[in-house]
Amino acid sequence: MLAQRWKWIAWPAFLAAAIMEMVVFAFVDPGDIAPVGWSRNAVYTLAFFVFWGVTLFSSYITCLLSRSAQELNHGIVSAPLVE
Repeated sequence: MLAQRWKWIAWPAFLAAAIMEMVVFAFVDPGDIAPVGWSRNAVYTLAFFVFWGVTLFSSYITCLLSRSAQELNHGIVSAPLVE
């Protein structure tokens, strides 16, 4: 189940990062934002991994917030308190 959950997180994040890469670099020249001595490929690579990291974190938070009470409490769900 853990491996499947990581697939749910990593694959959409990878696709989103690829789309972000295409959109951003359609409008921004990597030569304009590159530190001195960096090649265009280095900027493309670094940007992709930054985009992937951000979208990976977003997908992880979404997956974390979608867990049920049973999953969070390892199957132990208490009855509601009656007053």
